[in-house]
Amino acid sequence: MTSIEDIRQQVGDAFNRYEKAFALAMQSNNPLLHNVLDYVRAKKGKQLRPLLVLLSAELSRGVTEKSIQTAVAFELLHTATLIHDDVVDASALRRGTPSVQAKWTNKIAVLVGDYMLSRVIDIIANLHNTAILNILSRLSDSLCQGELMQLHHNDSMWIDEAQYFQIIDNKTAQLFASCTEAGAESCAATMRQVTALREFGRQLGICFQLKDDIFDYSDAEELGKPTMSDIRDGKATLPLIISLQRAPKEEAEQIRQTAEAFIDGTTNAADAEQEIKSFVLRYEGVRYAAARMNEHKNSAIEALRIFPDVSAKKNLIALLEYAVNRTH
Repeated sequence: MTSIEDIRQQVGDAFNRYEKAFALAMQSNNPLLHNVLDYVRAKKGKQLRPLLVLLSAELSRGVTEKSIQTAVAFELLHTATLIHDDVVDASALRRGTPSVQAKWTNKIAVLVGDYMLSRVIDIIANLHNTAILNILSRLSDSLCQGELMQLHHNDSMWIDEAQYFQIIDNKTAQLFASCTEAGAESCAATMRQVTALREFGRQLGICFQLKDDIFDYSDAEELGKPTMSDIRDGKATLPLIISLQRAPKEEAEQIRQTAEAFIDGTTNAADAEQEIKSFVLRYEGVRYAAARMNEHKNSAIEALRIFPDVSAKKNLIALLEYAVNRTH
């Protein structure tokens, strides 16, 4: 499997230009803001979003300066939403280190996230590209709708498969789709290319989220981080949703009660975790989620069928393979 680092190297000069532009966008003369932004920038993740923007532009008509700035804007947006999410979820950690709200305060985290969103608006406004502005606007709406939908279901975590896919489509899938669509728009791609790349990004986003949800039922030692985090946060994901549908009514109800006690902290956590995991494996919830992930993987590859087999297309498919085969 090609690593993310390998793909970044193949993107080459364009990714180096992006990194310099992103560093510039994360600068501030305000001492407190400067310190927080430096802390956030040092914890950069996989940087899939800028890679998607740049590869989509390269596959269409070539990377432009607008492509570089678009990549910066979407990574800033993603980073700001993570900071805000950590406040909403009261998360103490982000990528293995203290979150902004844990290291400083909720107020500072919200204001830093807001600052980053203001930088996004500034960058997009300076592109003078209505199409990219519209993509960003639709994405912001979709992210909020997805989060509110998830919060709406918090009173009863027991959603069905259709509701589950609606939530992940509004969140992860639309973020990835917006990156690939904006990347194409940044270099004046044809409508056919824009549509194809948007669909690729959407399918990739679904694969990425399904893989994350499968990880929740993996072995913690093998994965290198805690599992069952979704259940702990009161979220039922596809492996459990399907297993509950397949199980006899009484057994399914017992697992619901165990999960709710696990969330409330009124039962032994280790025993509850093992019971839920065994239940999901017994009714092949993970196998079902993996099968659905492969269906969306095939749809993503099909979306790129209109493009020739050039390096940018191969790198996008390598990103897709990474999403479905990664181990963390």
